Amino acid sequence: MIIDLRSDTITQPTPAMREAMFSAPLGDDVLGDDPTVNALEAKAAAMFGMEAALFCASGTMTNQLAIRTHTRPGNDVICDYLSHVYQYEGGGISVNALASVSLAHGERGKLTPDLIREHIYNPNDSHKPVSRLVVLENTVNKGGGCYYTIPEISAIRQLCNEQGLILHLDGARLFNALVETGEPTEAYGKLFNSISICLSKGLGCPVGSLLLGKADFIRQARRFRKLMGGGWRQAGFLAAAGIYALDHHVDRLKQDHSRARKIGAILNQLPEVQEIYPIDTNIVIFRLPETILAADYVTQLDAKGIRGISFGKHLVRFVTHLDFTDEHVEKMASLLTT
Repeated sequence: MIIDLRSDTITQPTPAMREAMFSAPLGDDVLGDDPTVNALEAKAAAMFGMEAALFCASGTMTNQLAIRTHTRPGNDVICDYLSHVYQYEGGGISVNALASVSLAHGERGKLTPDLIREHIYNPNDSHKPVSRLVVLENTVNKGGGCYYTIPEISAIRQLCNEQGLILHLDGARLFNALVETGEPTEAYGKLFNSISICLSKGLGCPVGSLLLGKADFIRQARRFRKLMGGGWRQAGFLAAAGIYALDHHVDRLKQDHSRARKIGAILNQLPEVQEIYPIDTNIVIFRLPETILAADYVTQLDAKGIRGISFGKHLVRFVTHLDFTDEHVEKMASLLTT
């Protein structure tokens, strides 16, 4: 038994999801006539009370399309230092949007109105770029899966309104946050100018993310998607998996969170584990002593049949997902504690 906790992106489609994929009606999405893609986009937009959606290959693409569409060359993007759009998207903000980045250092990667305010440039200072866009991540990957609540986001939205800033959400694991808070999806649609949601992480699809926003915004983002080579043809096979996931795989995310906390309890018994980040959703990050390198520790785990990733010099990350079961938890406990 291999216990693979490197990411929630490694999941395989369930038999029911495969059946939905293979029975999906297809068309040509570049020409706008793939009925399953159109149905997925309409469904996701309606869930969040937004006008339109765009189905893309990845969360990196949806985030980068949002940033490019919202900004102009020379604008500035405010985000946290730990955020995915800065850490893991290949410098895309500078390459795709020709924009600069102002990095805040929030608690576990979360921004606050005060932090954002500190990074807003004077629009009358010609020496500075024009502050244009704020990007939040929910949940925060490098923050150990911590999440924002609606009141926290509302305070940021108010500041953005006052300062004329656009607000984008990298919601790669947004549904993980929603099943914990119980907050409605429609509330997010009222707070953000655009939202990116990933289908291939906790929701278990093989490929795909969605960008949500106003119709004019999505129309422009679709043009940029084509420019990036992101137009695809009979994508309904993949869109059908997304529809199935939104219908059947959201509530079960609570199981992933419960198993993540069980992993935390196992790790708490290990003498080499110095610290465990608070486990809020499906991400478990723990710290090793300075005498143990995370890369070496991950190699040792792999030899036991447990796969994780090095998340820093002395940090290791596990991520639970729909292919990680209670049986895996029991096996993991046996491997690590005996």
